[in-house]
Amino acid sequence: MDSPITISAEIQSGEPVFTGTRVPVKNLFDYLKGGNNVEDFLEDFPSVTYDQALSVIELAENQL
Repeated sequence: MDSPITISAEIQSGEPVFTGTRVPVKNLFDYLKGGNNVEDFLEDFPSVTYDQALSVIELAENQL
């Protein structure tokens, strides 16, 4: 599987974003920390897929 995260100086000044979008990965974690769920995030950022969001969460989990 391709990485769900892209880091490029040309996109959002190198901030990690969801691949194929300009949506920073940090936004997902900000939503979750704020008490929202993944569905709320996906509703507000429709260019991110459920599978991408889940993959990023799993990556973070595996790093812990």
